[in-house]
Amino acid sequence: MEKTDPDISLLFQCPSPEGIPEAQVRAELSPLYDRHLLPGDQLQIETAWAARCHQNPWLFNGTKFRLHSVQLDGAILTFCLGLTCYKDFVGTNLAERAMRLQELGQKDFGNSHAYLAQPLGVGAMMYTADDKFVFLQRSQCVAEAPGKIDIPGGHPEPQAVRGHPTSEGPIIHQDLQGELVVQELFSSVLREIQDEVNLPPPSLSRPVLLGIARNETSAGRCSAEFYVRCSLTSEQVRHYYAIGGPEAQESTSIIFVNREDVLTMEQNGELWKELCPSAKGAVKLYTVVMGEYQ
Repeated sequence: MEKTDPDISLLFQCPSPEGIPEAQVRAELSPLYDRHLLPGDQLQIETAWAARCHQNPWLFNGTKFRLHSVQLDGAILTFCLGLTCYKDFVGTNLAERAMRLQELGQKDFGNSHAYLAQPLGVGAMMYTADDKFVFLQRSQCVAEAPGKIDIPGGHPEPQAVRGHPTSEGPIIHQDLQGELVVQELFSSVLREIQDEVNLPPPSLSRPVLLGIARNETSAGRCSAEFYVRCSLTSEQVRHYYAIGGPEAQESTSIIFVNREDVLTMEQNGELWKELCPSAKGAVKLYTVVMGEYQ
């Protein structure tokens, strides 16, 4: 695993400068990939969640995919996924005891993430028709990294791929077909761009996977980072953004950065210091995977 800026590390980077398309990705769902539980875990999670909700009453607890690991076999990349929820993320990865949980996981299982929720996020390095990348200034009302600069992103949603969307009760692993989970991984990236930047779907290419970055400021939480081309210019994108999409409240402004400046951002750019860790991971992956070849 390559160590870079202390805020991030790279769990996996695509070996090809073309990225990994959806057709070469698989998903394996199993309870074996869920987090391990500790005695008294739930009480501490509920306490942490109540405190966080008191600060941010708009928080919502939903089921998320938990990334256990990825496996590359030839040209095929398999995501090994369990299930978790946002409440468990707040009560483990974001809790004051996160470092202790990492130490226990390493001691008990040889895996520092064994007791952590590790919900999988997604992010998009979106490239416009006039050679610029799109970044967003996060608003102060978001739960994570308020005021920081980010890329469009969010989470793939198990509910979106549930075998019986109208059924009641908790989502279980058997509800989720692997091929539909892969579709959601890739589609969720486009959905986030549409919701946050308000772009029309026909203007966006199918995403390709650049790799997976860990946010070390939240105990190694993972995000799959994608590359997406947009057929619109930056001024056209700015126009759509100004109109506002369903998640317009999550950001306060849009920022365009030339490709050349993105490639040198970590070494030379003051902007790097303003990026949240997920955006740093995405920029790093783009630089090492596509930077020399695009």
